[in-house]
Amino acid sequence: MRPITITDVAKQANVSKSTVSQYLNKRYEYMSEKTRQKIESAIEELNYQPNIVARSLKQKTTFTVGVIVANILHTFSTHVIRAVENFFHEKGFQIIVCNADDEPEKEKKYIEMLRAKQVDGIIIFPTGGNLDLYERMLNDDFPIVFMDRTIKDMNIATVMLDNHLASKLAVDHFADKGYEQIAILTTSVIRNISPRVERIEGYRIAMEACGLQVKSEYIKTADVDQIAPALKELFQLETPPQALLAGNDIVLIEILKYIKEQGLRIPEDVAVIGIDEVPFANFFTPPITTVSQPAIEMAGKAVDLLLQQMNKDLEEKDKSVIRLKPSLLERNSCLSLKQ
Repeated sequence: MRPITITDVAKQANVSKSTVSQYLNKRYEYMSEKTRQKIESAIEELNYQPNIVARSLKQKTTFTVGVIVANILHTFSTHVIRAVENFFHEKGFQIIVCNADDEPEKEKKYIEMLRAKQVDGIIIFPTGGNLDLYERMLNDDFPIVFMDRTIKDMNIATVMLDNHLASKLAVDHFADKGYEQIAILTTSVIRNISPRVERIEGYRIAMEACGLQVKSEYIKTADVDQIAPALKELFQLETPPQALLAGNDIVLIEILKYIKEQGLRIPEDVAVIGIDEVPFANFFTPPITTVSQPAIEMAGKAVDLLLQQMNKDLEEKDKSVIRLKPSLLERNSCLSLKQ
């Protein structure tokens, strides 16, 4: 059987091809409700499937964008993906989600695949390991926005958290409760991944601002499978920390697992705050204080920036690094040590 065409639909509905085209492009203001219903019925009766390839060639857009996350296991990443999908769906776009697993080689393959599929733009949580590819996209004037992470000296529009403030909110809260021996743990900083580096910087700055001593042995970075040994080292110190700041949600999970395995109590034995809100934080015993990222707002800003680049009529495109503010969600994982 030959494929059903837009001409067949127009004939079945007894309207012009241009009217069917307007219907398919959701330009309903150009037709009556009766006409809309006739076209909808004709499409259902004929089981018509629009030719996406032909539509893309004609309109010079695939109505598709790519989203490459560094690690889809992060709660923040899934929240951003969900919000990005919502925002683009409202604009008539679909998204292709790729997970790079923090591996530059995997990220490279996904960038090349998405460009081969001629997506209209890409939002990337960059691994930092493909500078040549990022530069090539810039030189090609290909729409690209970085999310969550920035790359030094790269003139690419970026949306990320104010990571210094995130650490400050946590350290200030600990200090206000009377804690002095405060440690921070993050995942590996081997490739200078900006949120991790900046959260450690913010921790140092906040500790000094509170008049608290910054101890190098209280700053730990490690791959996920080495978080437990790092915690063991902390608790075997002559003066173990009174409080732990988890640099992200994955580290927080590892901290909570270790504390449970060691029979420690929160907050009696150690206080805990995690950067990144997690679904279980409010239901854990005790509920965990977290520093929350405005994921939906960040996703909306990234979508706006990408659409701005995809709009070829705009001469000036925003290539700045935009930082949004976190908020502290206080719960019961810290005691008041002040008399």
